[in-house]
Amino acid sequence: MRTIVFSSQNYDRDSFLGTACPAGIELHFQPARLSLDTAALADGHAVVCAFINDDLSAPVLERLAAGGTRLIALRSAGYNHVDLVAAKRLGLGVVRVPAYSPHAVAEHAVALILALNRRLHRAYNRTREGDFSLHGLTGFDLVGKTVGIVGTGQIGATFAKIMHGFGCQLLAYDPYPNPDVVALGARYLSLPELLAQSRIISLHCPLNEHSKHLINRDSLAHMQPGAMLINTGRGGLVDTPALIDALKEGQLGYLGLDVYEEEAQLFFEDRSDLPLQDDVLARLLTFPNVIITAHQAFLTHEALGAIAATTLHNIATWAAGAPQNQVEG
Repeated sequence: MRTIVFSSQNYDRDSFLGTACPAGIELHFQPARLSLDTAALADGHAVVCAFINDDLSAPVLERLAAGGTRLIALRSAGYNHVDLVAAKRLGLGVVRVPAYSPHAVAEHAVALILALNRRLHRAYNRTREGDFSLHGLTGFDLVGKTVGIVGTGQIGATFAKIMHGFGCQLLAYDPYPNPDVVALGARYLSLPELLAQSRIISLHCPLNEHSKHLINRDSLAHMQPGAMLINTGRGGLVDTPALIDALKEGQLGYLGLDVYEEEAQLFFEDRSDLPLQDDVLARLLTFPNVIITAHQAFLTHEALGAIAATTLHNIATWAAGAPQNQVEG
């Protein structure tokens, strides 16, 4: 079963080649991002293994199907970038990795909180330049602070456990309350109530038609002045220009992003020698109370190993006629 792995980085190659590969699967690694221009590279490959910023719109899926592809194996839990209606029409199977390491993403969210709160990014740059002053570096104790968790699936629940360990008061918003989160003492509220009562808000929900721009000008206005917002979910959960206005006005006191709505043409590549063409992202990077990482929350040895193992298992079970972790259109 010839499989082409698009958007593959060195760490993808290492994790896949370091995982026991079921018989019959032949892996080909392609660093290029999947798009209509690169879809021809998949000709003759029954399986296309794609990542979050690969283009899986209807025109791309049609080109893949014409070239012999029969399965889209996602290396992610999210599948909002796949045109599932087109995939079903073309007879393409779609499988995903529903869970890999919730600890990886949850711990990265906590790292952003700690770095923003204690201004670690500013302190690091100062001391490297010989400035050992402390002005502007005052943070706050996490113990006793109210943390709002939007989305309490596996990642959100893991994040809740960590913040409970810090002694935080937990609030949650999710259409399906998680008993494990309730057991930590969390109270489920409406989103406006959660935003109004939380000092820190962390997003851990999927991106769909209901959650797109969940955080917008109206919802930002519900937040406490100076609140902290963390997004390690999907970039489209927030209206980025609205974040800029909230930062300028001081309504938003801290912002930590590991995802960005327009990241597809930017993240996972070294663009340090090129001028940044995205004016919105460039403006965000000017704020001293903002930290942006390039979608690295998933990037741990454990998570990469789990992604590779589940992806290979998904391909093998699909080939055997007993597919698992299918995404239904």
